Amino acid sequence: MPLHKGPEKPDERPLSVNPFYGEADPVGGMTEAPPKHRLPTAPLPPSTAYQVVHDELMLDGNSRLNLATFVTTWMEPQAGVLMGECRDKNMIDKDEYPRTAELERRCVAMLADLWNAPDPSAAVGCSTTGSSEACMLAGMALKRRWAQRNADRYPGARPNLVMGVNVQVCWDKFCNFWEVEARLVPMEGDRFHLDPQAAVELCDENTIGVVGILGSTFDGSYEPIADLCSALDALQERTGLDIPVHVDGASGAMVAPFLDEDLVWDFRLPRVASINTSGHKYGLVYPGVGWALWRDKEALPEELVFRVNYLGGDMPTFALNFSRPGAQVVAQYYTFLRLGREGYRAVQQSTRDVARSVADRVEALGDFRLLTRGDELPVFAFTTAPDIQAYDVFDVSRRLRERGWLVPAYTFPPNREDLSVLRVVCRNGFSADLAELFVEDLEQLLPELRAQSHPFTRNKGAATGFHH
Repeated sequence: MPLHKGPEKPDERPLSVNPFYGEADPVGGMTEAPPKHRLPTAPLPPSTAYQVVHDELMLDGNSRLNLATFVTTWMEPQAGVLMGECRDKNMIDKDEYPRTAELERRCVAMLADLWNAPDPSAAVGCSTTGSSEACMLAGMALKRRWAQRNADRYPGARPNLVMGVNVQVCWDKFCNFWEVEARLVPMEGDRFHLDPQAAVELCDENTIGVVGILGSTFDGSYEPIADLCSALDALQERTGLDIPVHVDGASGAMVAPFLDEDLVWDFRLPRVASINTSGHKYGLVYPGVGWALWRDKEALPEELVFRVNYLGGDMPTFALNFSRPGAQVVAQYYTFLRLGREGYRAVQQSTRDVARSVADRVEALGDFRLLTRGDELPVFAFTTAPDIQAYDVFDVSRRLRERGWLVPAYTFPPNREDLSVLRVVCRNGFSADLAELFVEDLEQLLPELRAQSHPFTRNKGAATGFHH
């Protein structure tokens, strides 16, 4: 959650609301607009309150044109109806809403099977509010397992977690909140994610685990999870250090099983202890739902699990959040049931096809150089060609926003701070027709951008649109 400060100027607005908001008497509806930062003195009619909020939210723009977010922006109407029917159910109350709990259990079982758990019935997992919470839970399990193995040295020894500098910000939060040293593998040259050997060189007896990203948010590329596990196997043979791997599959864990079946990244690798994904990304569900799974009970320390009475029995729970609606979990089960493996394969293939097509057309414009092509995650990153001096990626992002498109521009982390890129995320709902309109708008902007005397961006840090 962002931290907000109070108002810096008076919040009274002299304008009146639209007279037509008056339910019976238009003149009676001409009341002064309510204050923004304190409770109004008197109630408003429901239609007036709705319209005031509705009108302000129009300024958010159209989420379908947001090519920055990985989060699902379209679902079928039937899914929306189911979510509306379940929005009043607090799914943490397992004994009060046993069928919602059962659908959550089935989703965990389906994911364990999808991710090739050695024994899907032995895998353990839970739903979360998203991948951020799922990563926190996975990180807690890694730290607690390490602490149990090093009880003679902990808490004196400081635990560390090894990962690429390209990890999502939730991992920085985990290390900060749970007092774990973050050891980051920097980018080098045209390698924009973790290098297995470089990761191993950062490991020692205090390493609680290594995080591999199946689908980097910076450029859409998969990290080499199998190579990472092999490098850690070799480390164990040399030193005896047995370091587990967590796979952050926020996006890729719902793409690779359907489109890259020969890619070995999941529980088929014995060193992979846990996996997370975002149901609300390529799981095709509105925000917010995520999933965290452990290969077996040994991978999730029992002491982290809370138990509640469930229909007179025992229901284990593992969560940071204890109040959230069951709507998203129900929507996830609906989507699993609705699509099945073949349906997911068709949807993800269509999305990847759109990404590759748009990437090729952007490259064909001649002003840009592709870093990735959308052939792993349906995501591609690109920068301006070396001979382009009149404008930069931040100018492109700003001008596209004038036409409704949200395309983030940002600078890469160490050691590639010299590289600034644009990134396009293709999701279900970003159709071939919309993609055609996007490329047309980008092409129409180029003559004006080329005519600039220089890039107009003064502060690249402030200009960036990349926050997730």
